[in-house]
Amino acid sequence: MLKSYSHFSEWPQSEWRWKDFSPREMASKREGELKLNTRAMNMLQNLRDRIGRPLIVVSAYRSPAHNRAVGGATHSKHMLGEAFDIRMDNHDPIMFEEAARAVGFQGFGFYPKSGFMHIDMGPPREWGKRWKQTATGLPNENTRKPPVKAVTGAVASGTAAVAIENLPAASGFLGSLEPIAQTIAVVAVIGFAAYLFWRSRN
Repeated sequence: MLKSYSHFSEWPQSEWRWKDFSPREMASKREGELKLNTRAMNMLQNLRDRIGRPLIVVSAYRSPAHNRAVGGATHSKHMLGEAFDIRMDNHDPIMFEEAARAVGFQGFGFYPKSGFMHIDMGPPREWGKRWKQTATGLPNENTRKPPVKAVTGAVASGTAAVAIENLPAASGFLGSLEPIAQTIAVVAVIGFAAYLFWRSRN
């Protein structure tokens, strides 16, 4: 349903049902005229509820005169009250786009240099260049774990070298012992190897 008023102040307060927005911010910036598709406003409110954070509206309805003044498209959806330009300062653009599509918006214009995204009721189309994943500075969860380097060193003393990875702790009886007991057992094995080396030299 399309509703139109020559000035936003004329819209009956009792008929304004979009709690997170006001007639003033939806009106044409040039002269305050207001024309809105109520279905588009319902979608905008649903988007606001879905995201759970404020939507900063740069431009909503534009009168033909204001649309020409800002260089808008000849058949801009803004002149039908079916389009909104939303700042991305407080949003992840990737998630915002997904949420906007989920509530029914089909037209998308991406303006990363200007910091806003255009959304409208359709038909399905898009233009501009999308934001990069890290555009907002939000951290990406790193699920990769650093590689664990295997212990391949050896306790070497001449011909009596004992490789750590070949000790029983890897798969033998040490695996069933408590950590302290394992440490004592390993020290004992190393000490025994050192003793054998000492005996071979004397």
